[in-house]
Amino acid sequence: MNWLTDFVRPKIKKTTPKEIADNLWVKCPVCGQMLFSKEMKKTLYVCTKCGHHLRLYIDKRLKMLFDNGEYNEIALPKTKEDPLKFRDSKKYTDRLKSYRKATGNDDAIKVAQGEIGGITCVVAALDFSFMGGSMGMAVGEGIVKAAEMAMKGNYPLITVASSGGARMQEGILSLMQMARTTAAINMVKEKGLPFISILTDPTTGGVSASFAMLGDIHIAEKGCVIGFAGARVIEQTIREKLPEGFQRAEYLKEHGMVDIVCTRDELKNELVKVISILTHNKPKLNTPLLDNK
Repeated sequence: MNWLTDFVRPKIKKTTPKEIADNLWVKCPVCGQMLFSKEMKKTLYVCTKCGHHLRLYIDKRLKMLFDNGEYNEIALPKTKEDPLKFRDSKKYTDRLKSYRKATGNDDAIKVAQGEIGGITCVVAALDFSFMGGSMGMAVGEGIVKAAEMAMKGNYPLITVASSGGARMQEGILSLMQMARTTAAINMVKEKGLPFISILTDPTTGGVSASFAMLGDIHIAEKGCVIGFAGARVIEQTIREKLPEGFQRAEYLKEHGMVDIVCTRDELKNELVKVISILTHNKPKLNTPLLDNK
């Protein structure tokens, strides 16, 4: 019996409006600790008991990366919706509408431009809360647009991966985005511009098999899952037990696929240091991480 979940939370729900009560506490998916939402903002949504990094909404992620949380969002080209007229348990168009209403975003990517450590950068970030951050035509278009913006202004390009992979509702058209995003990143590299890939939980499937693992430097958040197929699928295929911590950021660093593993509160300064080295610019360190108001 848990005192917080069985006694405290029900009493709070009785005395507060439903929309407030439901968002007052967050449960850590790893250790089960009940976390106070206001306190979570101060810890950048990291569990105070076990240190697990909870997933960040895309707007919070962008505010965390850019100096003083200020950036200019870049408008992205429109793509054709539901080109395959796909339907599973519901129409793909209806699924898109529900996610847009829930998140307030058009799709699973945002592209922004602003200063990071005083150095102008372009950032393309994926949003796991929008259909698992899946990569369809809109996400592919976003990565290409971000690459074009970086090349036009000679800015470093940064991507933040948080995705379950390609979007099945767009079939082969979603798989084509692996080639498109890879080509766009290669164009940035050919121009001699830095490309830094930030890996968060999870970075899997077609995203890990394309642009996310092409960085000049890979920076991963502590404990995040990085891989192509799921661990359970791999175990069933090879019929062997996988090593402890397999597909975690720390394991990939030990095996040379990730360069830096850091906690969320360290991420901004680590990123600034990398950008300053690659661009030969003097950085401004210790800029505010998030607006907690």
